[in-house]
Amino acid sequence: MRKNVQIPFTLFIYLVQYFVLDMASDELFSKIEKAMETKVDAIIMHDLYAKYKTAPSEEEREKARLEYLKKRGISESFRW
Repeated sequence: MRKNVQIPFTLFIYLVQYFVLDMASDELFSKIEKAMETKVDAIIMHDLYAKYKTAPSEEEREKARLEYLKKRGISESFRW
C-alpha cells in the first residue's frame, strides 16, 4: 500500500539545509529528529483512530478504542 505523507514546511526546510545545502549541525539534527518524532506520533494516532472507526466487529472496535485512548494519554477515569 502506497501512501503519501505531508510534512510541515519548516521540517522540509530543515531537511534541505541538512542534506542538500550541507549545513549539518547538531542543533539542526535535533530539530529534524524532534519534528520527525512528532510526525510519526501523529501518523500512529491517525492509524489507531482509523482502526477504531473501521474495525469490523464490536470487540475489535473496543480494543482499538482503548488502545487509542491509552496512547492519547486519556485517564481511565475519563473514559466511558
